[in-house]
Order: sequence, then C-alpha cells, then structure tokens
Amino acid sequence: MHTECGGQDRNTPSGIERSAVTTNVETVRGPVPAEDLRTVLMHEHVFVLTEEVRQSLLQTWDEDRRVADAVEGLRALAAAGVDTIVDPTVIGLGRNIARVARVNAEVDINIVAATGIYTFRDVPYSFQYVGPGTLLGGDDPMVDLFVREITEGIAGTGIKAAFLKCAIEDELTPGVERVMKAVAEAHKRTGAPITVHTSAPHRTGLVAQEVFRGEGVDLGAVVIGHSGDTSDLDYLHALIDNGSFVGMDRFGLDVLLPNDERVATVARLAEEGFADRMVLAHDASCHIDWFPPGVRERLAPNWRHTYIHEAVLPALRQAGVTEGQIATMLVDNPRRYFTPTREN
Repeated sequence: MHTECGGQDRNTPSGIERSAVTTNVETVRGPVPAEDLRTVLMHEHVFVLTEEVRQSLLQTWDEDRRVADAVEGLRALAAAGVDTIVDPTVIGLGRNIARVARVNAEVDINIVAATGIYTFRDVPYSFQYVGPGTLLGGDDPMVDLFVREITEGIAGTGIKAAFLKCAIEDELTPGVERVMKAVAEAHKRTGAPITVHTSAPHRTGLVAQEVFRGEGVDLGAVVIGHSGDTSDLDYLHALIDNGSFVGMDRFGLDVLLPNDERVATVARLAEEGFADRMVLAHDASCHIDWFPPGVRERLAPNWRHTYIHEAVLPALRQAGVTEGQIATMLVDNPRRYFTPTREN
C-alpha cells in the first residue's frame, strides 16, 4: 500500500497491495472510475429512519418535502466542493435506495451505497433461526444477501452496493459477532471494503479488528468508523498500526467531542505522518428521525454536511495541516479504499 505522507505501512498483509489499475466504483447513478470520486466525505447519510414507525406515523412524513429538503442539502454540499458521499445506511437504519435515487437524480453528486446490517445486539428476526448455531442451522443467509446486493443490486433496483457496513458499540454480542463474520465472508467473496461503526470510548475498534483478522479480512480494506470521537492517541495508533483507516467522521458532533479536540487530534496524526490513514466526514443526515423536531439543531448546531468545508478545513490549515495532507484524506484515501486488493 502506498504511503502518502510519511506514515509507515507496517501491517499491510504480506503480498497484498492496492492495485494501481483503474477501478470503477458503483454509485447510485451507476459505476464511475475511482479517480472520478474526487473529494469524498466517507461517512454521510441521506436518510436515517425507523421505517416501521415512519409508516405508522404518516402524518409526520411528507415524502415530497423530505426529498426536496435532501436535494437542497446535497446541492449545498456539492457547491461547497464535495463530489462524493459514502452513505453507510444499511438494514437497521431505514435504508430505501429508491428514495435516495430519487434525490440523486436531482443532484450532481456521487452517492456510494452500502450493504450490511446495523445492530448493537441481535440479528434481525428474519435471521434468528437459520444460519450457523441457530435452530435450523445451515449457511448464513446474510452472506448471500450481502453478496447479492454487491453483485446484482439492492431491492430489485439494480443499484449495487460498493462496500459493507456493520456495527459494534460497547460490547461484542453474539448477534454483532455473527453480522461481522457475515460481512467478513462477503468481503472475501467480493473484495468489497468494510466500514464498521465503533465506540471510541469503549475502544471497540480494536475488537472489530480482532474479529476481522480472525476471519481473514485485509485490515487495510477496513475503515474503523467514529475513531474521531476520542483524542486518545494510544488507541488511534493501535488502530493504525493494525493496518486500517481511522474514520475522523463525526465533525459537528461537539456533544461527543468538541471540535477543537477533533481538529487537534487530526493535526497531530498528520504531523506524525498518518494523513494516509485518516478519512473525514460528519456522520450527518439530510433527515434523521431519532430526535424530535428541533432537538438535533439545538444539541448539535454544527452537525451538518457542509461543516467540514465551512469550519474544519480552515481550522486544520491553521493547525499546520498542509493542502497535500488534506487532499490525501479527502481524495487519495477514499480512492485507495475503493481500489481492490491484488496479489503481488
């Protein structure tokens, strides 16, 4: 793996490197060359919904209005200079890829879709009784689902996922481990990279890496999401030393870690030569139904898709991060992430 800014690539699996050949990346609007992703925010949502609740409270949902709001928000993001967002909305987060495609038809931005399951505890009931260690046993149907969404498309739309998503919060439950192993198997079958939601305060990025390593995953194809929720450099160094990208991807969520600490942590890692291991984002949404109206804006007024370009990049420059390092985090690293591994 090529090191962009002086960081040593100490733990890339032997004999594996990112291919230098042109690779197409699947997006909601179809495949695009990896180099055409250009400036990328690596963890952003269009919609995050509790879909069964939404369907039960139709009086609170205006489809056309929500789509129009998303179009307006993503147009502002594109105008700020972002070419691509990587959207890790999967089963468990109310994914509706047809709705996202409707938004994308009105906005000149690349949206990269994911497959996977988001859970902190149990697998969905549809998978509770079939698969390894269950009542009915057999192969894990989650693997076939993930592979199909990567190779054929999501929910009959023909829109293909380009990466895999799973989650671990405070502990590795049996359900979480099963999803992670299914994601690992789909990665091995397809070469699709992985993003995993983790809890930096609980240091569960290390747990995720251990599970993936045990399943034979190339840790260089993994983003440890939400690593930027801590300023614990020892933890971040450990994740980097294991070979993964770290997601400095919750800018604007000052309630979890103030922006000045997030900026200082990125600047310190960049100074140490690790810009080539960081990706940037907000984990923001055009619409999320987890909070009553107005609460998100009051608790996290900076949690919006344009905050990095409005405030974070100027602060990083002020802290000594170079334009080359910013380009590495926003352009080069996403391109590398989506470039398949190959044997030397």
